[in-house]
Amino acid sequence: MNKFMLAAAGIVAMTTSVSAADLAASPYTKAPAPMIGAVYDWSGFYIGANGGGGWSHKCWDIVANILGAPVTPPASEGCHTATGGVAGGQAGFRWQSASWVFGVEGQGDWAHLSGSNGPSLAAGGVGSDRSKINAFGLVTGQVGYAWSNVLFYAKGGAMVVSDKYEGFTTATGFVFDRANETRWGGAVGAGLDFGVTPNIVVGVDYVHGIMGSRDNRFTFNNGTFSRADRIRQDVDIATARVSYRFGGPLIAKY
Repeated sequence: MNKFMLAAAGIVAMTTSVSAADLAASPYTKAPAPMIGAVYDWSGFYIGANGGGGWSHKCWDIVANILGAPVTPPASEGCHTATGGVAGGQAGFRWQSASWVFGVEGQGDWAHLSGSNGPSLAAGGVGSDRSKINAFGLVTGQVGYAWSNVLFYAKGGAMVVSDKYEGFTTATGFVFDRANETRWGGAVGAGLDFGVTPNIVVGVDYVHGIMGSRDNRFTFNNGTFSRADRIRQDVDIATARVSYRFGGPLIAKY
């Protein structure tokens, strides 16, 4: 009996020793940290298209008559707001630091912002004045704050517009004189972008152009001098946009 109990105790001891050795040989593997979420990365180049509408308020003062003599003080010919649609494209680059996003952007649009006022002093008081913006461009810098894939930004820079002016008889619509100019001014604005995917961004954008006053020389249809008008204007543009961003994927956050 004693021999049997000694043998059994030996077998139990050997089994325990082997089990402990097996356990010691198993490698320790640290469990991976759980992924809490993903951070949208706004850095990279982008290009896209936009469309919307705009309005441009213009006030006219005649500063020289048909003989070229100065009109002192300048005489008001009235104001109007030119309205219409715009469509074009934008391209830029952004870089992100923490939640702050910085960028530069260029935008160019075709436009059809037109309007008129009258009767004015043109053509002896029987005429009206008409304006049209054919196109505009923007070069702006941006500063924004991002909440993952939502970005709010403010922007500022320069704006250029292509203006066309006409004088016409109010009763018949006959155009008797005209002028053209390319005008530069300042621009400020803001926008809201939403990252639908890591590469597709949609948003809305607003910009106000501060274009100041310029003297414009009008000519009759035969090319001779007609008058000179000082035209003050500002421009407001609101667009919806979609862009493709050549950036990286979402960044995992642990």
